[in-house]
Amino acid sequence: MRVGVVGYGHVGQYLVQQIEEHASLDLAFVWNRTLSALDGLKKEVILENLADFADRNADLIVEVAHPNITKEWGQKFLVAADYMIGSPTALSDAALEAELRNASGSHGLYIPTGAFWGGEDIKKMADRGTLQALRVTMTKHPSSFKLNGDLKTKNDHVVDKPVVLYEGSVRGLCPLAPNNVNTMAAAAAAAHNLGFDKVTGCLVSDPSLTDWHIVEVEVWGPGNMDNDTAFHVKTVRRNPASIGAVTGSATYASFLSSMLGAHGKGPGVHLC
Repeated sequence: MRVGVVGYGHVGQYLVQQIEEHASLDLAFVWNRTLSALDGLKKEVILENLADFADRNADLIVEVAHPNITKEWGQKFLVAADYMIGSPTALSDAALEAELRNASGSHGLYIPTGAFWGGEDIKKMADRGTLQALRVTMTKHPSSFKLNGDLKTKNDHVVDKPVVLYEGSVRGLCPLAPNNVNTMAAAAAAAHNLGFDKVTGCLVSDPSLTDWHIVEVEVWGPGNMDNDTAFHVKTVRRNPASIGAVTGSATYASFLSSMLGAHGKGPGVHLC
């Protein structure tokens, strides 16, 4: 499988290394907004102009750059190849999500689960219409957040105790924290009967959390939620992460596994 990588930050560098070492993978191209960051790569794999991506005949294009890449290039990528969207916060734009779903008629649009635990089970419940509610809580050290607007101001004032920065719809949160809540966006995509408006996201800034990122996923299914007799599952994922790290260390291997599974499922939208 020939893989093109868009973005050469920490995750992009990791994936490129793994592709080059994998017997059944071939690196079709690497593109990065800052061309000088690619100086250590072989000249033949460097793509200077992203508009030339189709010339490299990739089977799969993987975005690990920024949600704006999907906004500008997602539909174009899907004409030529399968596409794995590493920044699924882009899908919080309802019009863009609809356009990409329509564009996946020839090639697959793949959404990596990343730090989202239990995605396939939640999707099965959504497929059956039995998923009643989904809540994802992400807790990180203040320095691990890259935020916009009021959330950035609120986080800048976190000093000695945990602060809930946001609690509400995932759609409302994604534009404010596009680099931090891809896990929540993957959850909203899996829980398609609820979607970005009805999946609840909670973002907590905790200065005492120096070694971990914590992701809690709560699911409610068949039964009566009002009298607490509904099906309920809660998972807590502790992902090792140093202070200031946006991505926890366990997410890299998860992303590689997603990439290896992002092929051969045909047209449509798939979790991987």
